[in-house]
Amino acid sequence: MEKVSIGLLGFGTVGTGVVRLITKDRERLEERTGCKIHLEKVLVRNKNRARKVLIDNRKLTTNVYEILDNPEINVIIELIGGVDQAYRYILRALRNKKNVITANKDLMASYGEELLLEARANQCDLYYEASVAGGIPILRTLTDSLGADRIQKMIGIVNGTTNYILSKMSGEGLSYEKALSSAQRLGFAEADPSSDVEGLDAARKMVILSHLAFSIPVKLDDVKIKGITDVTREDIAFAQKLGYTIKLVGISEVNNGDIDVRVGPTLLPNGHQLASVENENNAIYVYSSVLGETMYYGAGAGEGPTSVSVISDLLSVIHNMKLGMTGNHIFLPKKELHARKDNLVESQFFVRMHIKDQPGSFSKLTDLFREQNISLEKLYQEPVPGRDVAEIAIITHTTNKVRFEQSFDILKHLDVVVNAKYFRVERG
Repeated sequence: MEKVSIGLLGFGTVGTGVVRLITKDRERLEERTGCKIHLEKVLVRNKNRARKVLIDNRKLTTNVYEILDNPEINVIIELIGGVDQAYRYILRALRNKKNVITANKDLMASYGEELLLEARANQCDLYYEASVAGGIPILRTLTDSLGADRIQKMIGIVNGTTNYILSKMSGEGLSYEKALSSAQRLGFAEADPSSDVEGLDAARKMVILSHLAFSIPVKLDDVKIKGITDVTREDIAFAQKLGYTIKLVGISEVNNGDIDVRVGPTLLPNGHQLASVENENNAIYVYSSVLGETMYYGAGAGEGPTSVSVISDLLSVIHNMKLGMTGNHIFLPKKELHARKDNLVESQFFVRMHIKDQPGSFSKLTDLFREQNISLEKLYQEPVPGRDVAEIAIITHTTNKVRFEQSFDILKHLDVVVNAKYFRVERG
């Protein structure tokens, strides 16, 4: 094989980075692969728009079928985003016997299994390293480096937007609204940030990670999701007083064959390595039976990190093409999904509440927890200036999730409780 011809769908931030790397590092990439790398066509919306990287205008097209149906093109790189249109394009590319690379987490979380089956049927590669955690090679690590180990649990900060927001709230005392505005101004958050702040983006990534780590066909509907929109700087401050940091984390773990996948604001001990992951960075903490605890950390998004992952996938595709082994690497979940029932889930919990500052208020709380057989590990109390209420923050000992939620529902309706909220606590 003397040459690989590439069709690129999308010329936005990541597409620009991909073109930049292919142009700048062509000699090194060709030395690594032993063949010429040729960018044949790039799908754009407007051929006359100014670009951040030099490219021959004749390579640009607004007609996707000039790429998908071009017999000279071997590899399609999909960077347009979205689900429905990207799905149709990738499906057509695979049926045209073209290898595909994508950074599309939404697509792979929704239709990954179907597209991987299609790739295998057509003896094509379908790589998607850039769909999770930007430049961190976590998917390749799960399938290759940890392939001989048995993974038990993963905890991940896999959304840079929410991590930036919580970092600013924690480090600078910003309100949620001001931290979000800062993230939008710097380009870390979209004008409509709902997918990030409501936890959907992180949940989709945990679906992909769970497929590869546990070979279980998790769907988005199987993930318990809670976003950060009701996290306040007061929550963060009280967590800090108790020795914890609040992060939006995704957790996936298997116990006795049952899987539990969740995303939500979670208290981590300040000494936990994930607690020190700041701003837009991502990190995934993996627990496995042989290696024990390992962490993978780096930039989670942006032109540079994501385009590096895309080019790494390209090198893998070219390697497979040279060996005549495309389609052989396809990894599909083989086990049945058995979701862990809530009555089997054990956790610690952080409760923050305002109670009326009057005789007997505190004893009503302690009586409730004693009756529900929930013991308390830490408790912090202080008066609220100018109000006839006290602020209380509690960390429970490990308890049954269903029992705790039933108790919390009773607690909210006690006549001495003004308001209350809770988050889960994760020690590791």
